[in-house]
Amino acid sequence: MKPKKKKEDQLIQVEKVLTKEQLNTVFKIREDVFVIEQEVDPSEEYDEFESTSTHFLAKIGEQPAGTARWRFTDKGVKLERFAVLKDMRGAGVGYALVQAVISDIAASPEAKGKKLYLHAQLDAMPLYSKFGFSKVGPMFEECNIQHFKMELYL
Repeated sequence: MKPKKKKEDQLIQVEKVLTKEQLNTVFKIREDVFVIEQEVDPSEEYDEFESTSTHFLAKIGEQPAGTARWRFTDKGVKLERFAVLKDMRGAGVGYALVQAVISDIAASPEAKGKKLYLHAQLDAMPLYSKFGFSKVGPMFEECNIQHFKMELYL
């Protein structure tokens, strides 16, 4: 019997969400992380931007591991809803998601010269800093969780 690969040794794949099945998986990850684990009210988690955002699904091997989305706003390009399942953390999924989202935005001609921004939970700030995001303004609360706004110009 072959020893099972540890999640840290498996390839992380990030794919743009193109099917209803993928989107359902994204929503399940967000429910597990935000609604159940972080106790975010479902009415705050799911919004009117679901259909106009570009969603991503990360997998380790064949296992769903994380998600994120981005969308245009009147302030620039907002990156949001980064979530990694608890038992998949520490394997580089968050890093792979940020990298994939930024690459996708950079490939979008409409995003050229626009500010990228996000609302970062405190423990995620070091990850976003690795990509050049900088903290802007005071700490604020969103869904009973402390955040800082972070920005990046491509």
